[in-house]
Amino acid sequence: MKEKFTIFWFRRDLRLEDNKGLYKALKGTNKVIPIFIYDTEIIDKLPKDDHRLTFIHNALGGINNAMKRNRCSVGIYRGTPKAIFNKIIREFPIEKVITNHDYETYAIERDEEIRKLLKAEKIDFVTYKDQVIYEKNEVVKDDGKPYVVYTPYSRKWMTKFRGEGIKNYPSEDHLDNLYNEKPLPQISLDEMGFEISKMVPKGFEFDEDLVDQYEATRNFPSKDGTSRLGVHLRFGTQSIRKFVLKSAERKNTTFLKELIWREFFMQILWHFPYTENQCFKKQYDRIEYRNNEEEFEKWCQGKTGYPLVDAGMRQLNQTGFMHNRVRMLVSSFLCKHLLIDWRWGEAYFAEKLFDYEKSSNLGNWQWVAGCGVDAAPYFRIFNPHEQVKKFDKNLKYINRWVKDINKLTYPEPIVEHKFARERCLKEYKYALTPA
Repeated sequence: MKEKFTIFWFRRDLRLEDNKGLYKALKGTNKVIPIFIYDTEIIDKLPKDDHRLTFIHNALGGINNAMKRNRCSVGIYRGTPKAIFNKIIREFPIEKVITNHDYETYAIERDEEIRKLLKAEKIDFVTYKDQVIYEKNEVVKDDGKPYVVYTPYSRKWMTKFRGEGIKNYPSEDHLDNLYNEKPLPQISLDEMGFEISKMVPKGFEFDEDLVDQYEATRNFPSKDGTSRLGVHLRFGTQSIRKFVLKSAERKNTTFLKELIWREFFMQILWHFPYTENQCFKKQYDRIEYRNNEEEFEKWCQGKTGYPLVDAGMRQLNQTGFMHNRVRMLVSSFLCKHLLIDWRWGEAYFAEKLFDYEKSSNLGNWQWVAGCGVDAAPYFRIFNPHEQVKKFDKNLKYINRWVKDINKLTYPEPIVEHKFARERCLKEYKYALTPA
């Protein structure tokens, strides 16, 4: 009888350690063929020097280097997943395809298409939960309805976590079961028409001092008080289970609560998929945004004349990262000072952020705009001047990113704060007042 194989499909889980789907595949009876697909439905829309692609490329290189002792590698393909699987199942006798869950709208549709394709070939398609601790309906109200307020959700999450704990999946201990009969396909960024980006995200190691001081330091952008873990969770180069366990051991729970926020927004998008392009609070879709394209471009470039806003946008453009406190300010400024649709800003962040996570990005933008779950009230409008006094009073962050602040070329404020605030309140109040 001809030997059968199992495919493990790497996606948002680019690591060999504590990878649930990979562990389940390796613990089976078949040799495992690991693959990664550069999905042309996604990458064909990206710029030639996209920094996320470079990050993925480097992560795959790290996996391949680690696999060398087992004389194997990840098969790397470019194309639509459907076309690639049609190719692979003609080349190898495949019995099963295993991967980890992906929760975004496109991913759900893609996986259903692959499931149907494989079913027609009598091949099992099995997925596992890996990128979150709790998903979908695992943390809901007693009546089965989803939480739309963070605090009770986090309490329920913590109760469940303390009662159940977390299981580890030591996939790294079972690499001997990887396929190594012949080399699998490889493809470089250059061969796909892309360039290596000069942007490289900061690496992450669990820093107990950072976690313990997180509440005290996280709001000051001049300090290196944020974890930079986001990109590693986004692409799965680090295990969420590992960091939840380590965070739960610390007395200060602020860092752990941030990880719970991530899962809160994921379950919101899962339960309310319309929020991908609509306000959770549908009445906010009545707001008539100005959507001035010239002002939007100035916001994108960090040329609004408000130094802390400009510093954040320039940091984003140059590094693919922006400090969390500053993200709130620049988002509020776009939506409320300039009355530009939050969806414009969300799309720009999606293009630029290393750690872009659709559910969190949507959730945070709608929070700032006042139209999302557990959102800030619409009349909460950040004063950019006061934000400087509170969080960058010595101008260390501003001076780092706004080099021209003391030059004649630095622009005047794009809009006067008091005027913008009153304009925003008037528009929001008018739109939200029942007819």
